[in-house]
Amino acid sequence: TGAQQSATVANPASGASPDLLPHFQLEPEDVYIVKNKAVSLACRATPATQIYFKCNGEWVHQGDHVTQHSTDRSTGLPVMEVRIEVTRQQVEKIFGLEEYWCQCVAWSSSGTTKSQKAFVRIAYLRKNFEQEPTAREVSIEQGIVLPCRPPEGIPPAEVEWLRNEELVDPALDANVYVTPEHSLVLRQARLADTANYTCVAKNIVARRRSASAAITVYVNGGWSTWTQWSGCSTSCGRGWQKRSRTCTNPTPLNGGAFCEGQNVQKTACTTLCPVDGAWSEWSKWSECGAECTHWRSRECSEPAPRNGGRDCHGPELDTRNCTSELCTHAAPGAEDVALYVGLVAVAVCLVLLLLVGVLVYCRKKGGLDADVADSSILTAGFQPVSIKPSKADNPSLLTIQPDLSTTTMTYQGSLCPRQDGPAKLQVPNGHLLSPLGAGRHTLHHSSPAAEGADFVARLSTQSYFRSLPRGTNNMAYGTFNFLGGRLMIPNTGISLLIPPDAIPRGKIYEVYLTLHKQEEVRLPLAGCQTLLSPIVSCGPPGVLLTRPAILAMGHCVEASAENWSIRLKKQSCEGTWEDVLQLGAEPCTELYYCQLEAQACYVFTEQLGRFALVGESLSMAASKRLKLVLFAPAACPSLEYNIRVYCLSDTQDVLKEVIQLEKQLGGQLIGAPRVLHFKDSYHNLRLSIHDMPSSLWKSKLLASYQEIPFYHIWSGLQPFLHCTFTLERLSTSTCELACKIWVWQVEGDGQSFTVNFNIAKDTRFSDWLVPDEVGTPALVGPSAFKIPFLIRQKIISSLDPPGTRGADWRTLAQKLNLDSHLSFFASKASPTAMILNLWEARHFPNGNLSQLAAAVAEIGKQDGALFSEAEC
Repeated sequence: TGAQQSATVANPASGASPDLLPHFQLEPEDVYIVKNKAVSLACRATPATQIYFKCNGEWVHQGDHVTQHSTDRSTGLPVMEVRIEVTRQQVEKIFGLEEYWCQCVAWSSSGTTKSQKAFVRIAYLRKNFEQEPTAREVSIEQGIVLPCRPPEGIPPAEVEWLRNEELVDPALDANVYVTPEHSLVLRQARLADTANYTCVAKNIVARRRSASAAITVYVNGGWSTWTQWSGCSTSCGRGWQKRSRTCTNPTPLNGGAFCEGQNVQKTACTTLCPVDGAWSEWSKWSECGAECTHWRSRECSEPAPRNGGRDCHGPELDTRNCTSELCTHAAPGAEDVALYVGLVAVAVCLVLLLLVGVLVYCRKKGGLDADVADSSILTAGFQPVSIKPSKADNPSLLTIQPDLSTTTMTYQGSLCPRQDGPAKLQVPNGHLLSPLGAGRHTLHHSSPAAEGADFVARLSTQSYFRSLPRGTNNMAYGTFNFLGGRLMIPNTGISLLIPPDAIPRGKIYEVYLTLHKQEEVRLPLAGCQTLLSPIVSCGPPGVLLTRPAILAMGHCVEASAENWSIRLKKQSCEGTWEDVLQLGAEPCTELYYCQLEAQACYVFTEQLGRFALVGESLSMAASKRLKLVLFAPAACPSLEYNIRVYCLSDTQDVLKEVIQLEKQLGGQLIGAPRVLHFKDSYHNLRLSIHDMPSSLWKSKLLASYQEIPFYHIWSGLQPFLHCTFTLERLSTSTCELACKIWVWQVEGDGQSFTVNFNIAKDTRFSDWLVPDEVGTPALVGPSAFKIPFLIRQKIISSLDPPGTRGADWRTLAQKLNLDSHLSFFASKASPTAMILNLWEARHFPNGNLSQLAAAVAEIGKQDGALFSEAEC
């Protein structure tokens, strides 16, 4: 046996030549068994008398050897070659214990020699990849890494990549390389890299393919540069011009985002109208000359051509023949006399024309009274009893001259509004607020003589006011004198306070207050600017106010100096919007001032006009308040049921408009409104619906959520943004609806609504709806103020002068938490009047007079000159 033969092997004799030891010309090498095919191992040695294989320490049976003898021609030494076959069964017997190996042992007369070990392994390649590439969408020039971990196998699998079934060769494309971990890397994505990528693993057993990964390289759109402004749309008067840009720099491709913002900008333009020239009247005929001719002339001056208008056609000088008695031959030198006489006559005519022009101009100037209060558009709608008619020769002007002798009425008692119960102003009978005597006070009243619709119709005929609303729901108007008053637009938080003595004595003004729909007034916004308040007009513009009026309106900003730059904008008569005040900065003029509170702002203005509050975010932490409101049909006869989720600016006027709109649509409120803080993070607003009982309801929404673009919300110019969730009930008998609605900004604030109500009869949220306000939107005179008129005058006269112990208007401002505005109050003739006016604007109609009275009384205690201790 092989074991016995190995035992008889002798070591080489001492002194034997080492060249006679066998050496291997061919040694066995590592092999892999594929499936069930046996593998062959071979070795060849010279000089060799015997060669046997030894596998895993055991001799292979002699009968399993295939031996071949030959002679080396160069040396003449004998050569022996031996082969054996190894089967899968042999290898599997020791599988898991150790690796299967074999080596040759060759004998000669001098000794033995062993070959290298050859390992025999069973080859395989598993089916599943450990990691496959996944589909991705990437922006152009972005790097891409597609991972691939091939299946386990022996020998280890080689990996190659296919792009649309074509081999990816990194040697031919410098933008591509394969990592040692077999990941495919695209250094910068190109449009040509949009393809299906497949990872292929292969060895001697099998070839495996991963699932294909679709790589889409998209291009986000970019705006081109603006075109030049177009020509004005009209060749005469006011028109528009526009410029445009296209989303082609680059054009969005493969699902890339479209450009955000406007592709067209419009601006107002005014083109001077061409005026064609016209002839003046002919002059008188001249004296007959020596040539029996006389002449007359005219000028192209009524009017003269301007702004590209056409010149007059026809002759400037007309000559005719003089006949019969008109033609006389003068003595020598007589023609010179006639020439001089003609020149003198022409000069006299020119002087007379000049005098007539001056007189006409003076009369026109004299017809315009120095006390003009308003334009004619506001006079025809109101005929106050204390106004004289307009002058017949100048009907387009309003000259208000109160006739105190015929239009006064006598008022007995103190000038106080009607106060009941605890709303009375309770103050001590001190020197500052002493009781009023029962004297007689004369008031001048006026009353409207036309309906509001007539007023609006006449208002709309004037060019400056054509953008005013065609109705009175968003408008208030009234006639006021020196006693002042108040205009209010119900359920909007918008009011205009006209303080006493703001209108000069002897004047009567007709004043309006208007809330504009944002789609009717073009307010240009740039960059990160956003509309924070309603757009409000008060007027007429240009009237003389001796004290600032106070315009109150809501806003939706979470104000902080580090996050916002807030500006008050005013529209000029030409239609352009101008910054008149930057909040928090030193005012550039004393005409405007603004008190900004949590949800409202109070604008002091001595010039009426159109106003809006605009903010520009300074950081991504800047936020606006959104009011989230849910509406649904009050009656649902069909299987479909719609839930409308409104995302509104958090101001009363917008909520009022939506409620009126939903009343027309037959909608009802199905959840308490919520407030969401929307940040300037460029992230959109998402809305989704969840947790509906699938056995009763199903949603028709195909996607998992709906989305409102960021810019639509941030601009503030689209007031009624909403999303509709369309649901379908499986039976008309289903009336109970339970679900959750989520509204959130990506990486920002969010709110959830839990809806659980009966769609047929549940009205529990109707109390949230703003009731239709009944009352007079215009309050004239003392009834417009909480503080009685003469008591107010007493407070002003007592606190305006500096107090001996600091008991003056500064102390009052401090007690009313208005001490941050001292510099503005001090710039006015009566600081106390400004403080009381602001108190009136902030606290009407439900202000606490007792607190104001307590503050005034406490100031009186600080200064003995004002109050004695007993009086307090």
